[in-house]
Amino acid sequence: MNKRSILLTGATGYVGGRLLKVLEAQGHTLNCIARTPAYLRSRVAPTTRVFAADVLDKESLRAGLAGMDTAYYLIHSLGESKGFEEQEKVGAQNFAVVAKESGVKRIIYLGGMGNEGEELSPHLRSRHEVGRILRDSGVPTLEFRASIVLGSGSLSFEMIRALTEHLPIMIMPRWVSVLAQPIGIQDLIGYLVQALDIPIEASEVVEIGGADQLSYRQLMKEYARLRNLKRVMIPVPVLTPRLSSLWLGLVTPLYARVGRKLIESIKHPTIVTSNRAHELFALRPCGAAEAMRAALENEDRKFAETRWSDSLSASGTPRSYGGYQFRNRMIDYREKHVEATPQLTFQVIESIGGNKGWFGYDFLWRWRGILDLLVGGVGMRRGRPTHRSLRPGDALDFWRVEEVERPHKLRLLAEMKLPGRAWLEFVVQPQTNGSVIQQTAIYDPIGLSGRIYWYCVYPLHALIFQDMIDSIASRVMRQPRHVRLLQNRER
Repeated sequence: MNKRSILLTGATGYVGGRLLKVLEAQGHTLNCIARTPAYLRSRVAPTTRVFAADVLDKESLRAGLAGMDTAYYLIHSLGESKGFEEQEKVGAQNFAVVAKESGVKRIIYLGGMGNEGEELSPHLRSRHEVGRILRDSGVPTLEFRASIVLGSGSLSFEMIRALTEHLPIMIMPRWVSVLAQPIGIQDLIGYLVQALDIPIEASEVVEIGGADQLSYRQLMKEYARLRNLKRVMIPVPVLTPRLSSLWLGLVTPLYARVGRKLIESIKHPTIVTSNRAHELFALRPCGAAEAMRAALENEDRKFAETRWSDSLSASGTPRSYGGYQFRNRMIDYREKHVEATPQLTFQVIESIGGNKGWFGYDFLWRWRGILDLLVGGVGMRRGRPTHRSLRPGDALDFWRVEEVERPHKLRLLAEMKLPGRAWLEFVVQPQTNGSVIQQTAIYDPIGLSGRIYWYCVYPLHALIFQDMIDSIASRVMRQPRHVRLLQNRER
């Protein structure tokens, strides 16, 4: 791999954000442009330079493109309402002119799949037009055309997830049966990175896709299989893109107009018709099932690394919050300050379970254990380890210790019978005048029954989880002041 000087556009977007981390890890000289640089600067490495620029303002592009030999163009206007086609055209023209004048040797562009012989949607037509403008710029341009992108957070994957999770019975309009060739986000990033060194003498269009040709209906069936969901799918002869988009707006996180553009873009088959990607690249993409499995696993990993206090505080949300939702997960977050060292605070938290109970409403915890036994679960009989501290893998009533990081984090995985997966996490953050306890209950519902369960028990959760953190803080504060702050004074 040769080190490059690279300009990356779209770094705040889904694909661009993933690509940014890979390019930084490979040690390239990297410039990024953004209309709001402050939003991006907190996400980039210290070596990455961020410039304020807008492709609709040609002169603003010059500083970021100066001295760059490669430029990624990953800008699309899917969320725009009116006039997006003209805006995308002007933006591409400005970028093409400045890239040529700045001596850029290669442009890499990600567009959309679609047969130009057919009547394309405005969205796909615009993407093809942007590709044509960049290819005609005089700078050799490698234009990728992709169909559905499967990855945690991608537009198509989130639509598949929301529809399949929320609707036990689904109406299937004609567009869900049209064939596509979905590609996993990791494979897409692989193509974009390898494109830096692929020898091309002139501009090229390269169609890329995964190993399978599937419809949205088949993708939803595969997602349901991965999540152990039973779904009934009823085909209907018509459902216009406009009606479909309004329907999507009710049951998915997509805005109606974004959903409409997405549906309009998949009315026609979007499958690979050329072998050029196979000839140019060594990469062999995975199938749709593997891509969706990887998306779910990646989401679990990223979710485990998330500090909910940071995201909630940054958004201006109150410090204790019982109704937060992140993608498919439901969150109950509570926070409490105590005048005690992290070590003492964590000792109290780690004593949870078994004969010492769950810091309040123990009778409700016991009733939950009895119900769990009645449906074939483990109940509350297992207690906790005696005469030693908790370790990863330990049973703790109907929980399992998943992670212990003293005196910072305790994370428990629920093993009671649930229509979903659940975790209970405690994090202790040091402060100059004590510690902050961050308590997070996390629930990943499986299907509609999982969501109904959450909302039915939520009134009890609100009582239990607030009392839990209050009781932890109270037990910590019962210690004499000189004991609670001893280590702080020693420092």
